[in-house]
Amino acid sequence: MTSKNKIKYFLLVVIIALAGLALADALGYFNTKNYTAVSHGSHVHYVPKDRDPNVPISDFPQKEPAPGEKITPTGQIVPEDQ
Repeated sequence: MTSKNKIKYFLLVVIIALAGLALADALGYFNTKNYTAVSHGSHVHYVPKDRDPNVPISDFPQKEPAPGEKITPTGQIVPEDQ
């Protein structure tokens, strides 16, 4: 294998690795929060990962929970110990 081919394969592997990292990031693999921001028109709703699918996105809060708070599956912000 010539050095030109080795460089091509190395660059191909690097591109595939970067694409894999971008995909994992887009799917939320690196997100350590228990909620995600969902764009809803001109604003954002913060939706928990364990949300109730029967509750519409518009019922979830538009402000991020403060430290020590969490969002319930139905959309209320409550202290984490509840």
